[in-house]
Formats: sequence, structure tokens, C-alpha cells
Amino acid sequence: MASRGIFSPITDIRRKVFTEVARLAYDGDYDRVEELPYKIIPGTRSSYRNSIFLERAIVGERIRLAIGLPLRPLEQHAPIAQGIKESAIAEKYYDPPLVNVIKFACNACPEKSVRVTDMCQGCLEHPCREVCPKKAIHAESSTSTKSEIDQDLCIKCGRCATVCPYHAIIKFERPCASACGMNAISSDENGCATIDYDRCVSCGQCLVSCPFGAIADKGQIFQVVHALKQGGEVYAAVAPAFVGQFGPKVTPEKLRAAFKDLGFTDMMEVAVGADLCTIEEAHDFLDNVPEKLPFLATSCCPAWSVMAKKEFPEYANCISMALTPMVLTARYIKKQHPNCKVVFVGPCAAKKLEASRRTIRSDVDFVLTFEEVMGIFEAKNIDLTAETEDASDEVFSQATAAGRGFPVSGGVAAAVVEAIGRIAPDREVPTRAAQGLRDCRQMMNLAKAGKYNGFLLEGMACPGGCVAGAGTLQAINKSNVQVNMFKNKAERKNAVDSPLSEMADKLD
Repeated sequence: MASRGIFSPITDIRRKVFTEVARLAYDGDYDRVEELPYKIIPGTRSSYRNSIFLERAIVGERIRLAIGLPLRPLEQHAPIAQGIKESAIAEKYYDPPLVNVIKFACNACPEKSVRVTDMCQGCLEHPCREVCPKKAIHAESSTSTKSEIDQDLCIKCGRCATVCPYHAIIKFERPCASACGMNAISSDENGCATIDYDRCVSCGQCLVSCPFGAIADKGQIFQVVHALKQGGEVYAAVAPAFVGQFGPKVTPEKLRAAFKDLGFTDMMEVAVGADLCTIEEAHDFLDNVPEKLPFLATSCCPAWSVMAKKEFPEYANCISMALTPMVLTARYIKKQHPNCKVVFVGPCAAKKLEASRRTIRSDVDFVLTFEEVMGIFEAKNIDLTAETEDASDEVFSQATAAGRGFPVSGGVAAAVVEAIGRIAPDREVPTRAAQGLRDCRQMMNLAKAGKYNGFLLEGMACPGGCVAGAGTLQAINKSNVQVNMFKNKAERKNAVDSPLSEMADKLD
């Protein structure tokens, strides 16, 4: 997570892939896809790996995934274009698996271990040995006082690393596995990362944590461009985390104009759906806690809710049944424009999985991340900073501050509590907000033990909230500031005051 927000060679390649896939979809010359790895990785000498051919082969797989195609089998010859014509359509759902490991891009990082580095001074105190619960640390040799760890005895607790006065002991873990809150990543027979899809909830944290760019998710850039080329009404439903994602000078009004320049009919804030979700969860809490349910947990983050229901099935009914802001917004748009297509644009990989569910498919046609949408803007040379008329009309007057605050950790719970405060002023609502799936699991374990009876629990799969999603374009701290600034501009503060509040029952 430490590298999030840093523009790196991996970021550059990923974004070039998105741009070139969008250009390919626009020009329709699909045979040209074989040339794209040479355009993205030009020249005759490798820049990032031992071989330029390896670099291009990896880019070829990334191109396929961005189009929505599966990885090619390693043991068979297949062109990059295999299956591309079947994907050049305006309607296509994600085929599992969503998150994929490109095996020949993986560094085959070692499994988790605790190691003593050369910085060990062989001190007299040896606190590392004293705190080790398994007595796995001993002198390096009979003539040395430096410490060594017996890996067969070590349980990787890391206590020794914590007490070393020289910070000479490190706890090593492959970055993708460290980022995975579901413990879904292990090693295959070749030492490469492999994903247990029975455990994976598609949060996407592994794909932005791999320093070798070996993990990528599938995209729908190709299909969205074809929907725009086909004509008809296409709406962009933009998640509340969008503020500042496309550059410091790109105001919401300018972003709306840019979407229209691409051919979208219009743009709508998903914050309006967040308001409706807030109202529904407020009523859920008041109607059920504590008489029928010991606690209520929020539902807007699909990765968190899938994890909670999967690992704590006996408490599945404690996860709010409220539809997510994405779905509520899409249903609202389609109620006004029955024949339109809705493209959800957000920070989240897990939303791609949510939109693929049979119950959601008719509501949300496509899901793109902010990064993927930026690729489309780049492909069409859209000037996002171009001056536009001040569109301070109904599009940016419907969302409340509560809905706009959803993407920051704690924002959902705060919005629901504020709504309850209006509906039932005398009701006190204790809350707990967890960010990151490991923290979410700990929260659920405590809830299971009865520590959170009567609480409203908020779960967010990404550490920091939606602003830290896998498809974001800027540093998390900047997003927090800009989301809060835009939130404070909202004329209405409480979700209960949403002008669409009467629509909530009609969208279920």
C-alpha cells in the first residue's frame, strides 16, 4: 500500500494498454491488436525485464484482459486477437475469473518468512531470542553472537522484529499475499502466485500491490466503446470517489462535459443512490436492531459483504439488504430512460463482479474503473480541462453531503447515523467502521462474540475506503481531502433531505 499514488512503469504500461484498447475499439481494425505490444513497448532493448519479448508477451495478455478476454494457455499457440470479434459487441458480462495472474510476469516471490539481516549486531541483550515463543532464534554459530532463525520452528509471528533495537529483523511476505485480506493467494508448483477463487472476493488489492505487474483484472472498455458507437442513450453513473481523480483542474462540470464529448447522453452522481441507500439502511436499523438482529452491517461494499456472508454465514441476515448505491442509481436512471444503457464508473474492481450477478445485470450494463475511463478519454484526445458552462443545474444539486461522503472510511456509518438522528432523534446509534478485509474480519469476530450488540457496523474492503480502490488514479490522502471539500459544497446535508427520497420504495 505504501506505493499507492506513485506513478510507476507499471502504472504507465497499464494506462497505455487501456488507451490502446479504446483506440482499437474505435477504429475497428482488430487485426491491429497484434501490433499493440510493439507500440506500447517500442525499440529493440528491454526497459523493465531481461527480455523485450517477455515484456511484449505480458503486455499482450494485459491487452486481452482489458478487452474482457481470458488469458491464453501457456502450452498452446494462440494470437492475441483470438476471440476478439466475439467481444466486439455492445453487451457482454464479465466471465470468471475476474482477477488473473499472468504467470510468466510473476517473480515467484518467496512465501512469508521472518529473516535476520546483516544489520544484526549480535547484541548482549538478544531480545529477539527472549520473546520468541518457539525458541526458534539462536546464535549463528559457536563463534558468533549474531542471531539466526530456524525456519522450521518459526511461526512468523514477528515478535522478534518488533523488539530488535537495530530493526535488523524483517518480516517478509509477497506483496500480493500481504494485500489479500482473504488469504486467497498462495504459490503454485513453480512458486508463482495462484488465486483461490473460492476465497477471492475480487477487491483488487493484489493487482495494485504486485510490484511486477503480474496481476490484472478484466475490463469492458471494448464493449462500452461499441455501445457508444452504436448510438442510443448511454449514461455514466459516477461513483462519489470521482472527485479529483481526473486531475486537480477537472471540476465535476468539466468531467460531465467530457463524458458528453465521448458520446454519453449525460452523467449522474452515484451519490444520489448513496442517499437512497442511507435512508433504507437507517430504516433497516430502526426496524431490526436490537429486537430482531443483534447488529446491522452496511451493504454498499460488495467485497466486504461477500466476505462477511461467506465467512460468517450465521450472521448473513445482519448484513443490510439495502441495494448498493450503484444499483439504486442505475435503477433510477433506467426508470427515467427505460431503453438506455448505464455505465458505472468508479474505483472498484469488486463492482465488476457485483454487476455480473443475474439480479443486477438488467440494471448495470457496464462497469469501468477511473483508470479505464481515462484510457477512453486519452484515446479520443478529450481535453478534460477545457472551459465549459457552469452546469450548476439539477445534476449537481440532487446529491446530499451524506451521499458524497460514502467513499471515505466511516462515511457510510456517519450518513446512516445522521439519517437516524432525523427519523428517530432520541435513538443513540453506536458505530464501528472497519477498513481492509482483515480489519473487517476482526470486527465480525468481535460482533460474533457479542461485543457489538446494538451497533451499526461499516465494512470497507479497501484500506481507506473506496478512495483506495484498485481503479483509482490519485493518492488516497488527496482523494480524502477533495471528496470532503466537494461534500461540503452540497446544499443539502442529510440524506433524508434528498429530493429523490420518495423514490426509494419504487426502486426496490
